[in-house]
Amino acid sequence: MLDVEQIRACLPHRFPMLLVDRILEIEPGKRAVGVKNVTINEDFFNGHFPSQAIMPGVLIIEAMAQVGGVLMLSVPSLRNTIPVIARIDNVRFRRPVVPGDVLVTEVNVLYFRSRVGRVMLTGRVEDEIVAEAEMHFKLVDPRPAEVVEIAAQPEGE
Repeated sequence: MLDVEQIRACLPHRFPMLLVDRILEIEPGKRAVGVKNVTINEDFFNGHFPSQAIMPGVLIIEAMAQVGGVLMLSVPSLRNTIPVIARIDNVRFRRPVVPGDVLVTEVNVLYFRSRVGRVMLTGRVEDEIVAEAEMHFKLVDPRPAEVVEIAAQPEGE
C-alpha cells in the first residue's frame, strides 16, 4: 500500500492535478489498484456543474491514468521517466462520479516493451463499473532544467 506522500514521491503531479489518494495494491509492472476520494471541495465542481456536481470525464480518465503511472514508475529501472498518454481507445462512461464517491481504479498491463505500453483501466464506485478505457502510453525522459540568466537592469528603466 502507498499513501499520498509516497505517491507524490513517485508521480510529478501536484495539487490540483494529483488525482490519486492511495494505492491499495501493486504488482510492479503488472497490476495496481488505486483510490481517488471525490469530495465537494474539488475546484472543478465550481464549474462542472454548480447545480449538480459531476466529476468531468477527462479527470476520471486522468485519475485512472495516474494509477497506471504509479504502476509503471514502481519498476526501479523506470523511476526517472515521465509517463505520458499516447492514445485512449474504447472509453466508456457508465454513470456519473459525484462528491462522496470513492473512485477505485484497477490497472492491468496488457503490453509493455521498450518504454511503450498499453494498459486496461477500470474505474469502480462501490463495485459498480463507472468508467473503463484502454490506454496507450509512453515513458519519456524529463526535460533538463533550463538555466535562465536575468540581466541586471539599470535603475530607472
